[in-house]
Amino acid sequence: MPIFCHEDRSLHYLVRGHGEAVLLIHGLGSSGADWALQISSLEGRFRLIVPDLPGCGHSEPLCSDCNVPQFAASLWALLDHLAIQRPNIIGFSLGGAVALEMALQRPESVPRLVLINSLASYQIDHWRKWLEARVSSLLINLLGMRLTGWLCAARMFPHPWQQPMRERAAAVIGTARAATYLGIMSALEHWTSVDRLERLMGRTLIIAAEHDYTPLTEKRELALKLGADMIVVRGSRHGTPFDAVAATNSSLFAMFSDLPLPSPDRWVCDEPKLSPPLAFAGSLAEQHSLGPCA
Repeated sequence: MPIFCHEDRSLHYLVRGHGEAVLLIHGLGSSGADWALQISSLEGRFRLIVPDLPGCGHSEPLCSDCNVPQFAASLWALLDHLAIQRPNIIGFSLGGAVALEMALQRPESVPRLVLINSLASYQIDHWRKWLEARVSSLLINLLGMRLTGWLCAARMFPHPWQQPMRERAAAVIGTARAATYLGIMSALEHWTSVDRLERLMGRTLIIAAEHDYTPLTEKRELALKLGADMIVVRGSRHGTPFDAVAATNSSLFAMFSDLPLPSPDRWVCDEPKLSPPLAFAGSLAEQHSLGPCA
Protein backbone atom coordinates (compact mmCIF):
# COMPACT_ATOMS: atom_id res chain seq x y z
CA MET A 1 0.00 0.00 0.00
CA PRO A 2 1.68 3.30 -1.09
CA ILE A 3 2.42 5.69 1.76
CA PHE A 4 3.66 9.27 1.43
CA CYS A 5 5.09 11.00 4.50
CA HIS A 6 4.15 14.66 4.88
CA GLU A 7 5.00 16.68 7.99
CA ASP A 8 6.05 13.45 9.73
CA ARG A 9 2.62 11.91 9.12
CA SER A 10 1.72 9.14 6.68
CA LEU A 11 -0.71 9.78 3.85
CA HIS A 12 -2.15 6.68 2.22
CA TYR A 13 -2.98 6.71 -1.48
CA LEU A 14 -3.47 4.49 -4.50
CA VAL A 15 -2.66 5.09 -8.16
CA ARG A 16 -4.72 3.37 -10.87
CA GLY A 17 -4.69 3.54 -14.65
CA HIS A 18 -2.70 5.57 -17.17
CA GLY A 19 -3.20 8.85 -18.97
CA GLU A 20 -4.01 12.38 -17.90
CA ALA A 21 -3.95 12.72 -14.11
CA VAL A 22 -7.18 12.91 -12.08
CA LEU A 23 -7.21 13.32 -8.29
CA LEU A 24 -10.31 11.97 -6.50
CA ILE A 25 -11.06 13.34 -3.01
CA HIS A 26 -13.57 11.54 -0.78
CA GLY A 27 -16.15 12.84 1.67
CA LEU A 28 -16.40 13.08 5.45
CA GLY A 29 -16.12 9.94 7.57
CA SER A 30 -14.83 7.80 4.74
CA SER A 31 -11.77 7.07 2.58
CA GLY A 32 -10.68 6.89 -1.03
CA ALA A 33 -12.50 3.57 -1.22
CA ASP A 34 -15.68 5.56 -1.84
CA TRP A 35 -14.56 5.98 -5.45
CA ALA A 36 -14.53 2.26 -6.28
CA LEU A 37 -17.59 2.57 -8.54
CA GLN A 38 -15.95 5.39 -10.50
CA ILE A 39 -12.51 3.78 -10.76
CA SER A 40 -13.72 0.98 -13.03
CA SER A 41 -15.17 3.52 -15.45
CA LEU A 42 -12.22 5.91 -15.54
CA GLU A 43 -9.01 3.93 -15.03
CA GLY A 44 -8.87 2.75 -18.65
CA ARG A 45 -8.50 6.34 -19.85
CA PHE A 46 -6.94 8.30 -16.96
CA ARG A 47 -4.24 8.05 -14.29
CA LEU A 48 -6.21 8.16 -11.05
CA ILE A 49 -4.71 9.27 -7.74
CA VAL A 50 -6.95 8.24 -4.84
CA PRO A 51 -5.80 9.39 -1.37
CA ASP A 52 -7.18 9.00 2.12
CA LEU A 53 -7.40 12.48 3.61
CA PRO A 54 -5.43 13.05 6.84
CA GLY A 55 -7.19 11.32 9.73
CA CYS A 56 -9.26 9.17 7.36
CA GLY A 57 -8.85 5.59 6.17
CA HIS A 58 -5.22 4.57 6.63
CA SER A 59 -3.81 8.12 6.77
CA GLU A 60 -2.62 9.59 10.05
CA PRO A 61 -4.14 12.83 11.36
CA LEU A 62 -2.33 16.12 10.89
CA CYS A 63 -0.08 17.14 13.77
CA SER A 64 -2.14 20.21 14.69
CA ASP A 65 -5.85 20.99 14.54
CA CYS A 66 -6.98 20.20 11.01
CA ASN A 67 -8.28 22.74 8.54
CA VAL A 68 -9.23 22.68 4.88
CA PRO A 69 -6.16 24.62 3.62
CA GLN A 70 -3.92 22.09 5.40
CA PHE A 71 -5.74 19.21 3.71
CA ALA A 72 -5.24 20.92 0.35
CA ALA A 73 -1.56 21.53 1.04
CA SER A 74 -1.07 17.87 2.00
CA LEU A 75 -2.54 16.71 -1.30
CA TRP A 76 -0.45 19.18 -3.29
CA ALA A 77 2.62 17.80 -1.51
CA LEU A 78 1.55 14.29 -2.55
CA LEU A 79 1.12 15.38 -6.18
CA ASP A 80 4.50 17.12 -6.12
CA HIS A 81 5.98 13.86 -4.85
CA LEU A 82 4.37 12.04 -7.79
CA ALA A 83 5.63 14.74 -10.22
CA ILE A 84 2.07 15.63 -11.26
CA GLN A 85 1.97 19.32 -12.14
CA ARG A 86 -1.51 19.81 -13.66
CA PRO A 87 -4.07 17.43 -12.15
CA ASN A 88 -7.77 17.43 -12.87
CA ILE A 89 -9.55 17.23 -9.51
CA ILE A 90 -12.86 15.69 -8.37
CA GLY A 91 -14.18 16.33 -4.87
CA PHE A 92 -17.27 14.89 -3.20
CA SER A 93 -18.87 16.74 -0.24
CA LEU A 94 -15.95 17.52 2.12
CA GLY A 95 -13.71 16.52 -0.77
CA GLY A 96 -15.28 19.25 -2.86
CA ALA A 97 -14.20 21.87 -0.34
CA VAL A 98 -10.66 20.46 -0.39
CA ALA A 99 -10.69 20.30 -4.20
CA LEU A 100 -11.84 23.92 -4.46
CA GLU A 101 -9.22 25.02 -1.95
CA MET A 102 -6.54 23.20 -3.98
CA ALA A 103 -7.65 24.99 -7.14
CA LEU A 104 -7.52 28.32 -5.31
CA GLN A 105 -4.04 27.64 -3.95
CA ARG A 106 -2.67 26.90 -7.44
CA PRO A 107 -5.23 28.19 -9.96
CA GLU A 108 -2.97 27.77 -12.98
CA SER A 109 -2.36 24.10 -12.15
CA VAL A 110 -5.95 22.77 -12.24
CA PRO A 111 -7.35 22.61 -15.80
CA ARG A 112 -10.62 20.93 -14.80
CA LEU A 113 -12.46 20.84 -11.47
CA VAL A 114 -15.56 18.81 -10.53
CA LEU A 115 -17.50 19.48 -7.32
CA ILE A 116 -20.10 16.89 -6.30
CA ASN A 117 -22.65 17.91 -3.64
CA SER A 118 -20.32 20.54 -2.27
CA LEU A 119 -20.32 24.26 -1.46
CA ALA A 120 -17.98 27.24 -1.63
CA SER A 121 -18.57 27.94 2.08
CA TYR A 122 -19.72 25.88 5.04
CA GLN A 123 -19.94 28.78 7.43
CA ILE A 124 -23.27 28.81 9.25
CA ASP A 125 -25.24 31.32 7.20
CA HIS A 126 -28.40 29.29 6.50
CA TRP A 127 -30.75 27.39 8.80
CA ARG A 128 -30.20 24.14 6.90
CA LYS A 129 -26.44 24.40 7.43
CA TRP A 130 -27.05 25.02 11.12
CA LEU A 131 -29.25 21.95 11.38
CA GLU A 132 -26.81 19.72 9.52
CA ALA A 133 -23.90 20.77 11.72
CA ARG A 134 -25.61 20.89 15.10
CA VAL A 135 -27.82 17.80 14.79
CA SER A 136 -24.94 15.69 13.51
CA SER A 137 -22.72 16.78 16.40
CA LEU A 138 -25.50 16.09 18.90
CA LEU A 139 -26.13 12.60 17.54
CA ILE A 140 -22.44 11.68 17.68
CA ASN A 141 -22.09 12.89 21.26
CA LEU A 142 -25.30 11.16 22.40
CA LEU A 143 -25.29 7.94 20.35
CA GLY A 144 -21.71 7.38 19.25
CA MET A 145 -20.44 6.79 15.74
CA ARG A 146 -21.98 3.34 15.15
CA LEU A 147 -25.63 4.39 15.66
CA THR A 148 -25.02 7.74 14.02
CA GLY A 149 -23.61 5.88 11.04
CA TRP A 150 -26.81 3.86 10.68
CA LEU A 151 -28.97 6.97 10.89
CA CYS A 152 -26.86 8.80 8.30
CA ALA A 153 -26.88 5.80 5.98
CA ALA A 154 -30.65 5.37 6.25
CA ARG A 155 -31.15 9.01 5.37
CA MET A 156 -28.73 8.86 2.45
CA PHE A 157 -30.00 5.58 0.99
CA PRO A 158 -33.64 5.12 2.12
CA HIS A 159 -34.99 2.83 -0.61
CA PRO A 160 -35.20 -0.98 -0.26
CA TRP A 161 -33.07 -1.57 -3.37
CA GLN A 162 -30.32 0.57 -1.81
CA GLN A 163 -29.74 -1.81 1.10
CA PRO A 164 -26.16 -2.74 0.06
CA MET A 165 -25.25 0.95 -0.14
CA ARG A 166 -26.96 1.62 3.19
CA GLU A 167 -25.15 -1.21 4.96
CA ARG A 168 -21.76 -0.22 3.62
CA ALA A 169 -22.23 3.46 4.45
CA ALA A 170 -23.29 2.57 7.99
CA ALA A 171 -20.22 0.37 8.43
CA VAL A 172 -17.83 2.99 7.07
CA ILE A 173 -19.20 5.93 9.05
CA GLY A 174 -19.57 3.76 12.14
CA THR A 175 -15.84 2.97 12.23
CA ALA A 176 -14.71 6.59 11.85
CA ARG A 177 -13.07 8.22 14.86
CA ALA A 178 -15.58 10.50 16.56
CA ALA A 179 -12.94 13.09 17.47
CA THR A 180 -11.63 13.21 13.91
CA TYR A 181 -15.14 13.39 12.44
CA LEU A 182 -16.14 16.25 14.73
CA GLY A 183 -12.82 18.00 14.17
CA ILE A 184 -13.26 17.96 10.40
CA MET A 185 -16.84 19.19 10.74
CA SER A 186 -15.54 22.11 12.79
CA ALA A 187 -12.85 22.79 10.18
CA LEU A 188 -15.51 22.95 7.47
CA GLU A 189 -17.58 25.41 9.51
CA HIS A 190 -14.61 27.76 9.63
CA TRP A 191 -13.79 27.52 5.91
CA THR A 192 -14.98 29.71 3.08
CA SER A 193 -13.78 30.48 -0.43
CA VAL A 194 -16.41 33.00 -1.51
CA ASP A 195 -13.99 35.95 -1.44
CA ARG A 196 -11.41 34.15 -3.63
CA LEU A 197 -13.48 32.52 -6.36
CA GLU A 198 -12.33 34.97 -9.02
CA ARG A 199 -8.90 33.28 -8.87
CA LEU A 200 -10.16 30.09 -10.52
CA MET A 201 -8.87 29.62 -14.04
CA GLY A 202 -9.89 26.13 -15.18
CA ARG A 203 -13.20 24.71 -16.37
CA THR A 204 -15.57 23.74 -13.56
CA LEU A 205 -18.45 21.27 -13.40
CA ILE A 206 -20.88 21.19 -10.49
CA ILE A 207 -22.85 17.96 -9.96
CA ALA A 208 -25.71 18.43 -7.49
CA ALA A 209 -28.26 15.95 -6.17
CA GLU A 210 -31.88 17.03 -6.36
CA HIS A 211 -32.37 16.07 -2.69
CA ASP A 212 -28.97 16.98 -1.24
CA TYR A 213 -28.72 18.11 2.38
CA THR A 214 -27.58 21.64 1.55
CA PRO A 215 -29.50 24.20 -0.53
CA LEU A 216 -29.62 23.60 -4.28
CA THR A 217 -30.03 27.34 -4.80
CA GLU A 218 -26.61 27.95 -3.28
CA LYS A 219 -25.04 25.53 -5.76
CA ARG A 220 -26.84 27.21 -8.66
CA GLU A 221 -25.53 30.59 -7.52
CA LEU A 222 -22.01 29.16 -7.30
CA ALA A 223 -22.24 27.74 -10.83
CA LEU A 224 -23.42 31.11 -12.12
CA LYS A 225 -20.62 32.96 -10.34
CA LEU A 226 -17.98 30.59 -11.72
CA GLY A 227 -19.47 30.28 -15.19
CA ALA A 228 -19.52 26.55 -14.47
CA ASP A 229 -21.49 23.78 -16.11
CA MET A 230 -24.07 22.27 -13.76
CA ILE A 231 -25.86 18.95 -13.65
CA VAL A 232 -28.75 18.34 -11.22
CA VAL A 233 -29.31 14.61 -10.73
CA ARG A 234 -33.01 13.93 -10.27
CA GLY A 235 -33.91 11.51 -7.50
CA SER A 236 -30.41 11.44 -6.02
CA ARG A 237 -29.67 12.23 -2.39
CA HIS A 238 -26.28 13.11 -0.93
CA GLY A 239 -24.54 9.90 -2.05
CA THR A 240 -24.67 10.67 -5.77
CA PRO A 241 -21.51 8.68 -6.72
CA PHE A 242 -23.36 5.64 -5.30
CA ASP A 243 -27.03 6.15 -6.16
CA ALA A 244 -26.43 7.76 -9.57
CA VAL A 245 -23.41 5.86 -10.86
CA ALA A 246 -24.34 6.09 -14.55
CA ALA A 247 -24.93 9.86 -14.46
CA THR A 248 -21.82 10.49 -12.38
CA ASN A 249 -19.45 8.37 -14.45
CA SER A 250 -20.67 9.57 -17.84
CA SER A 251 -20.38 13.20 -16.69
CA LEU A 252 -16.85 12.72 -15.33
CA PHE A 253 -15.67 10.91 -18.44
CA ALA A 254 -17.09 13.62 -20.69
CA MET A 255 -15.64 16.43 -18.57
CA PHE A 256 -12.11 15.04 -18.52
CA SER A 257 -12.21 14.04 -22.20
CA ASP A 258 -13.48 17.46 -23.33
CA LEU A 259 -16.62 15.86 -24.74
CA PRO A 260 -20.20 17.19 -24.52
CA LEU A 261 -21.82 16.47 -21.17
CA PRO A 262 -24.67 13.93 -21.04
CA SER A 263 -28.06 15.27 -22.11
CA PRO A 264 -30.47 16.31 -19.30
CA ASP A 265 -32.63 13.21 -19.78
CA ARG A 266 -29.69 11.18 -18.39
CA TRP A 267 -29.34 13.30 -15.22
CA VAL A 268 -31.24 10.76 -13.12
CA CYS A 269 -30.71 8.45 -10.19
CA ASP A 270 -29.98 4.84 -11.15
CA GLU A 271 -32.97 2.56 -11.61
CA PRO A 272 -33.00 -0.37 -9.17
CA LYS A 273 -32.47 -2.99 -11.85
CA LEU A 274 -29.59 -1.02 -13.36
CA SER A 275 -27.78 -0.21 -10.14
CA PRO A 276 -24.40 -2.00 -10.12
CA PRO A 277 -23.71 -4.39 -7.24
CA LEU A 278 -21.35 -3.14 -4.56
CA ALA A 279 -18.85 -5.92 -5.17
CA PHE A 280 -15.93 -4.34 -3.35
CA ALA A 281 -14.02 -7.57 -2.61
CA GLY A 282 -10.71 -7.61 -4.48
CA SER A 283 -11.21 -4.01 -5.58
CA LEU A 284 -9.90 -0.60 -4.66
CA ALA A 285 -12.11 -0.63 -1.59
CA GLU A 286 -10.58 -3.81 -0.24
CA GLN A 287 -7.12 -2.31 -0.58
CA HIS A 288 -8.23 0.69 1.46
CA SER A 289 -10.08 -1.43 4.03
CA LEU A 290 -13.10 -0.18 5.95
CA GLY A 291 -11.40 0.39 9.25
CA PRO A 292 -9.21 3.33 10.31
CA CYS A 293 -5.50 2.89 10.80
CA ALA A 294 -4.27 2.12 14.29
